[in-house]
Amino acid sequence: MRVCIVYDCLFPHTVGGAERWYRNLSERLAADGHEVVYLTLRQWERGADPGVAGVEVRAVGPRMSLYAGPGRRRVLPPLVFGAGVLWHLLVHGRRYDVVHTASFPYFSLLAAAIARPPWRYRLVSDWHEVWTRDYWREYLGRAGGDLGWLIQRLCARVPQRAFCFSRLHAARLRDEGLRGEVTILPGEYDGSLEPRPVRDAEALVVFAGRHIPEKRVPAIPPAIARAREQLPELRAMVLGDGPDRAQTESVVRELGLQGAVEVPGFVDTEVVESAMARALCLLLPSRREGYGLVVIEAAASGTPSVLVAGPDNAAVELVEDGTNGVIAPSASPADLAAAILRVHAGGRALRERTAEWFAHNARRLSLGHSLEIVLAAYRRA
Repeated sequence: MRVCIVYDCLFPHTVGGAERWYRNLSERLAADGHEVVYLTLRQWERGADPGVAGVEVRAVGPRMSLYAGPGRRRVLPPLVFGAGVLWHLLVHGRRYDVVHTASFPYFSLLAAAIARPPWRYRLVSDWHEVWTRDYWREYLGRAGGDLGWLIQRLCARVPQRAFCFSRLHAARLRDEGLRGEVTILPGEYDGSLEPRPVRDAEALVVFAGRHIPEKRVPAIPPAIARAREQLPELRAMVLGDGPDRAQTESVVRELGLQGAVEVPGFVDTEVVESAMARALCLLLPSRREGYGLVVIEAAASGTPSVLVAGPDNAAVELVEDGTNGVIAPSASPADLAAAILRVHAGGRALRERTAEWFAHNARRLSLGHSLEIVLAAYRRA
């Protein structure tokens, strides 16, 4: 089968859940013998190998800064990328049986829909998130938010075979007027499905992800300070980078936590995995998550997660409170600290329940399982 994957970012040149999904999907499809072309914006030096085994990576737009401010996407790169996708598919669309695109940043999905009629390829889209009108207005202001919301609705009504990664966003997509079937893909986990030995936990809390406003990373040091009132040996590693890292470091200094909270930036995968395996818990105080892959990665080592309840947080679908983690009612220092202390009180029994949860759900939540669903949809589309 000839498949065209469309996303404006490419892992590891940019880092995020969607980037990892499309990188893994492309490599798996290629390894299974399918012909795969990956359309993206250039994020590497000219002449360099973008480094995706067995996949033809094509840059359909120049290297551009994607963000205008903390966690805020610029408008120009999606327009440029959409134009590049449109031109490529108008010229080369006959090559493909399937064009599989991210819904966001929208113009690439519209481009794929516009270019489809002469070539009749199957159009498949992933909706990692569907934003409410209120959230659009918060993100871009009233006028810009209303325009973004209307473009999202237009994309939802394009004839397509749609995938979501959570019940939350599947329901929102149907409410937006999707014309076609929506299927929930249960998993993006690409690690080993074999059970791992459960290690005794250190008094260590780990965060791993981008430091953007939606993740609420600066909320972590105050929570650690509050929890240390009852658990003085508690430490934290706040891994990753982004526009909120400087603020997080400033809060650490203000609270005098330099010896207890590390903010080292991006680190090697081995360092992340080692920290996760011995941590008391993963702490993910996000207000908005489209999936929450890191929750499964933590559970693979028997490490519970602490999440925060919220209307835009789909990651809570991956946590059974008291089984593989704790869901805090808010990101306040008191609520996060209480959740961390609940995990500590749960001791080894909670870690063993978390490992059992992973063993029971690993196959369902695996990338391989989702890939089987995707391939079946390609054939039926």
